[in-house]
Amino acid sequence: MGRRDDVLAALRTAGAPLSIGDIAERLSIHPNTARFHLDALVKRGRAETVPPERAKPGRPPMMFRATATMDPDGPRDYRVLAGVLADALSRQRDPRGRAVAAGRAWAVAEGMRLSGPGRAVDRLTEFLDELGFDPEYRPRTGTLGDIALKNCPFLELAVSHRDVVCPVHLGIMQGALAVWEAPLTVDTLIPFAEPGMCVATLAPKEES
Repeated sequence: MGRRDDVLAALRTAGAPLSIGDIAERLSIHPNTARFHLDALVKRGRAETVPPERAKPGRPPMMFRATATMDPDGPRDYRVLAGVLADALSRQRDPRGRAVAAGRAWAVAEGMRLSGPGRAVDRLTEFLDELGFDPEYRPRTGTLGDIALKNCPFLELAVSHRDVVCPVHLGIMQGALAVWEAPLTVDTLIPFAEPGMCVATLAPKEES
């Protein structure tokens, strides 16, 4: 347990607000050290200041107490949640179609973050890079080329729930390009098409 955890523990077990001097005395540390850690805890939402009592003459000391909130630095496991949702989606009728639609819907909002100028392929590559796919555009003679995805942020789920995870990724790419009104789309996404990568094939957008 670090010193900041000691300060937080002292606030939690005190039963009443503590001053900087109280903390320093309880932990046998310098008041400046106590102030430093208390300020950091307040910024993180782990502690809060309390209006001091004015029963005694003079300037009252600043008082602190621990906040009654969950630890924002506590452990997280979003993979479990993602696995539950992927499993539920895979049990639906037409899981692939639903997954593609879900990816497109998400990209409608997120895709606007990259709505500035530039070629659609460059913008899509940048977007995928932000999402952690480590993309690489590969031009092909006579075609629009493809984008190799050398990393999958959901690799374990893509292996066990390929029927929904990969279509979600396809929908994200298609949705982003649609938001940008790009003249192209992602025609197919082939999971693990080559050793260590998936391949998204680009194609002209069909005129409606």
